[in-house]
Formats: sequence, structure tokens, C-alpha cells
Amino acid sequence: MENLQLDPVTEDEAPENAGIAEIANLVATGEMADAVVALDRLSHDSQVEAVASLSPELAANLMEHVVEASAVEIIDHLPTNIAALILDEVTSDHRADLIAELSEANAAEIIDQMTPEEAADARTLMQYASDTAGGLMITEYVSFQADQTVRDVIEDLAENADEYRHYDIQYSFVCDGERLVGVLPLRDLLLSKRATPLRDIMVANPISVLDTMSLDDVEDLLESHAFLGVPVIDAQGDLLGVVQRAAVEYARSEQQRSDYLKSQGIVGGEEVRSLPLLDRSKRRLSWLSVNILLNIMAASVIAFFQDTLESVIALAVFLPIISDMSGCSGNQAVAVSMRELSLGLVKPNEALRVWFKEISVGILNGFTLGLLIATAAMLWKGDVMLGFVVGFALCMNTMIAVSFGGVVPLILKRAGVDPAIASGPLLTTITDMCGFFLVLGLASLLLV
Repeated sequence: MENLQLDPVTEDEAPENAGIAEIANLVATGEMADAVVALDRLSHDSQVEAVASLSPELAANLMEHVVEASAVEIIDHLPTNIAALILDEVTSDHRADLIAELSEANAAEIIDQMTPEEAADARTLMQYASDTAGGLMITEYVSFQADQTVRDVIEDLAENADEYRHYDIQYSFVCDGERLVGVLPLRDLLLSKRATPLRDIMVANPISVLDTMSLDDVEDLLESHAFLGVPVIDAQGDLLGVVQRAAVEYARSEQQRSDYLKSQGIVGGEEVRSLPLLDRSKRRLSWLSVNILLNIMAASVIAFFQDTLESVIALAVFLPIISDMSGCSGNQAVAVSMRELSLGLVKPNEALRVWFKEISVGILNGFTLGLLIATAAMLWKGDVMLGFVVGFALCMNTMIAVSFGGVVPLILKRAGVDPAIASGPLLTTITDMCGFFLVLGLASLLLV
């Protein structure tokens, strides 16, 4: 018998292979948090290999715990037949989110190889925006017809126990054809006679939400009712799925995290350090490159007043203080506007009302901060005029910053531009330019 010659394992490959084996063991024993950390430590190619080596059920379980950006990258590089098998096992809402983020060609190929039922579900859910009830719902639920009996339900639950065990079932629903007509309390089901029709024990006309309802409205509904989930219907009243409280809470936290990343200039979705290097670089550079131009504009103001700065060198100490303090005040205003927009407490067309509220705070805070920095300048240099220049500049720039920070997110929202991306950098540029101009302009008039 001919001996097989195996290629020796290199030093670099050995830890990667050990990591793949460790992930398989952790997933098999249900230690998902540790499995996710171990997967994150591998190279991108090894991550793909590790997921491909698992059974579809275990791989799907792992993908539901991995950060979505990483899961998409991994699935996008799996063979389409393996990716299809894994996505068949992923819960419907998560499956739709993952497929929606894949490259268009790859998504189409994967869907074509999924089971017909799961593929149809995926196509349906992908039509909804992620922040609507339709985009948040799962299609794994248990429903029965109103003319069925308690015996029919109990027999069905026993017969399909293996399938239903994987559902996150909190409720059973009663339909007339496809139309939702009631919810079936488990207690009433167990205590009723076997021949009792479901329409006699169901809770009729249950609270439900339209598939087009926004995340904000679904969240408000769940806050006012102690439901673990709420059924989703279409305009005809047909039952489509279930939105769970946990899904709404997760969607809200993801939205807030996304807004934070955008505000820090990371564009294009969530970033984790296990993503490919070029993708990470592209997400950051997309806004950093624009920021260079904005900063050059701010720096040009200093260049214009170069002679003034050389004559009164003490001004160089106060320029970054005025710029930073005004930026902080403006960012506070941006944060409040972004929060109120997300909660629906303010509309994009209410810029004038928001400006009035912000300028009131800006006058008070600007005067206080200006007085503080003016006092510091006078104590340091013994120059009353220098104190007036820097104090007045900070006071005025604070009012400009809060006005801009409060109003611009609303204007951008109304124009269809994501305020989380643009508000911060634009605020920084405006406050820098105005602050530098106020300090150096006043100094040119009063100190030189």
C-alpha cells in the first residue's frame, strides 16, 4: 500500500488549525460566547474554514451570535451550497438581515439553493425596511384554524414537537383562513375539554401591528403592554409573523450603536477588527478624507490672520480652548437633537423652535464660559483687552455652536442626509472657523 505524503504544518498554520478545532468543540458544547471570541482571533480565511467545517445547525447557531458585519463577511466567502444550508437553519429575521447585506449576485445564488419555503420567507422579509415591524418579525410561529378543536391542537403539538422545539414560541394564534382572529392562552388550552372549538377559548381581536409600522411605534406599543411579542398582520388582516420584545430592544440598541459609529466617522456599517484590512480602511477613510478638506478650510482662517497671531502670540494659547469648548457645547446640542429625532419628539420641520430653545441655553452658557476664560486671561497676562477678546469670542462662538448643533441634524434629516454621519464633522468645522475668526478678527481690531 502506497504511503500518503502529507504536507507539513507550518508554524503559522498550527495555531490556526488549533483554533478551528477549538471553535468546533466550543460550539458543540454550547459555549457560544467563547466560540465567538475564538473565531474573532482567527484570520479571515480560517474563519470561513471554521464555519464550513461545522454542521449547518451548529454553524447557524454560531452565526446568530457573531457580530453581523463579521457574519456577512464569512457567509459571503463560503461556497454557495454551504451558505444556503446554514441560512436554512438561521431564524427568519436574522436570515433576511444577513442576506440583505450580501453582495447582490451571491445573495441571489444562495437563495436559489435554499429550500423553497425558507427562500420564499427570505424574499418576503427582505422587502421590508429593517426598522419596520415586517423587517423585525420572525415567521416561525404556531397557528391553528378557529374551527379546530383542543384535541387537534394537542395532537399537532405532540406530532411536531421536534420542529416546534426550535421555535421561540410564546403564543399560539388562531386564524380564519389567513386572517388573525385570536390568541390561544396555553392555560385555557390545557384546562378545556378536548372537543371544545378554539373559537370558544381564544382571546378574540388581539392587539396586533401592521407590517409597515415603524420601530418607534412598535417600541411604544410594547412599553405600554406587558407582551413578550405581538403578531404582525398585513392590510387585509392576514397573519404574517411575530415581533418579539427582545428583537425590538436589540434593533434599538443596534440603531444607537450605528449612530454612534457614524458620528465618529465610521461609515458603511459596523466595524470589528476581524474584518478584512482594506474594508476597515475604506470605512474610515470615506469620511476622514472629507474631513481633511474641512480642516483645511478652518486652518485657512488662521493663515489669513497670521500677522495678528505673530503680534499677539498669547492668542495661540486660547485658540484651541475656544475651539474645543465651543465644539463641546455644539456636540451637546447635536446629541439632544439626534435623541429627540430618534424618539419622535421633534420633527425635521421644527428647526425654528429647536433654535429658540438652544439659543436660550447658548446665551447663558456662553456668557458664563466667556467670563471664566476672560478672567483667566486677565490673571495670566494682566491685559483687560485680551480678556475681553477671548471672553467675547468664546461667548459668541458658544451661541453659534449650540444653534448649529441643534438645528443642523433636523435640516440634514429633512434633506434626506443621515445626520449621524454629517452633523459632527460639519459642527467641528463651523465652530473652528467661527472661533478662529472671532478671536483673530477682534484681536486685529483691538490688540494690534
